[in-house]
Amino acid sequence: MNVQLPSNDMGVEHMSNRKFSRMTYPLAAASVLALTLSACAGGGGGTGGGAGGSDAEANLDGRGPITYVQGKDNSNVVRPLIEKWNAAHPNEQVTFKEQTDEADQQHDDLVQNFQAKNANYDVMSVDLIWVAEFAAKGWLQPLKDKMAISTDGLLKATVESSTYNNTLYTVPQTSDGGMLYYRKDLVPTPPKTWDEMMSMCSIAKENNIGCYAGQHAKYEGLTVNAAEAINSFGGEIVDNSGKATVNSDEAKEGLGKLAEAYKDGNIPAEAITYTEEEGRIDFQAGKLLFHRNWPYVYKLATTEASSAVKDVLGLAPLPGMSGPGASSLGGHNVGVSVYSKNKATALDFLKYIISEETQRFYVTQGSLAPAMEKLYDDPQLVAQLPYLTTLKTSIENAVPRPVTPFYPAVTKAIQDNAYAAMKGEKAVDSAVSDMQSAMEAAGAK
Repeated sequence: MNVQLPSNDMGVEHMSNRKFSRMTYPLAAASVLALTLSACAGGGGGTGGGAGGSDAEANLDGRGPITYVQGKDNSNVVRPLIEKWNAAHPNEQVTFKEQTDEADQQHDDLVQNFQAKNANYDVMSVDLIWVAEFAAKGWLQPLKDKMAISTDGLLKATVESSTYNNTLYTVPQTSDGGMLYYRKDLVPTPPKTWDEMMSMCSIAKENNIGCYAGQHAKYEGLTVNAAEAINSFGGEIVDNSGKATVNSDEAKEGLGKLAEAYKDGNIPAEAITYTEEEGRIDFQAGKLLFHRNWPYVYKLATTEASSAVKDVLGLAPLPGMSGPGASSLGGHNVGVSVYSKNKATALDFLKYIISEETQRFYVTQGSLAPAMEKLYDDPQLVAQLPYLTTLKTSIENAVPRPVTPFYPAVTKAIQDNAYAAMKGEKAVDSAVSDMQSAMEAAGAK
């Protein structure tokens, strides 16, 4: 071990590994786009667009020390897991390389080390939105043949997020899904649809509080929220081949719901600046009737002394068009670098990460959403973390953010145009059309 980690409990820092930076991929948006363009044309290093090659075929039997790379471990789960592994594997020790807590910096660090063919970055935690990009470039080891690994018992959506071009490149480490937090003292029965929720905004007005807020600032969180609106009303952003397909009536209806709610004041004016934390703080202060956020909010809202909603906190799936909405799937996966010298050890470490014992530890130690399906129905865990049942519904209805090697440009197109539509700077139809054009210009065609 070459780092000393904090031993904090859940805390606000718990979300750091999923935190979306306002400056999403400042380096990657320019450099990685060019790299992925060349990869899809068959150029570049690694395995040539994920199609296989000498790097992917090398060192499959290699055993020995490896390095595990992950963003800041504020939930204090990595150190005890690695210590346990090292005690059982004296000749295959794992060293933890801790990155920062900023997603864009984690991404750029991985890109730079892949480009350098750094054999000391053996296993890495990969935000699920990076899988297609890294696989297309040929940086991730395909998990097939001698490197095959079973995903039995893992949530289907999480396995799909680990797959690119019908090949498994990573395995799910933790999952995540958006949920609707609400004031059950004011709303005894939560809304099942978006329109029903909007009709309840009169209750918020009667109590002089805001009605609904998610994450609407111009950053990755807006991509999440806009994608949820579009997918919940039957639209899609890219198809299974990565082609932009967002310019549809369904997508316009979904984005239009957000724009209309902001124009009407059902989404308060200040919410256009909200990331996860601003919205959480206002909801906990009793200033919102409904709030879309991740599971980490539950513990804070029910345990922090300053929380005004701890005794009236309600949880429900995100409302959609006619039932549960389509949450944007969150979470992290783990993969093996094609440049690793000890891939057999790396594969065993991946199996260790997705074992039931490790998945259970993620839940109990870090309140991290597990990738193993049966844990969501475990009576002991549900009693300890009652949001698990709602979270399972969220994940079962979840849709990954666009699976494309051009993700940095695609998310920018979504953010720019969704923000302009909500602010009334563009008509919704024009915003969706411009979103499509920007994605196609980036290569998603």
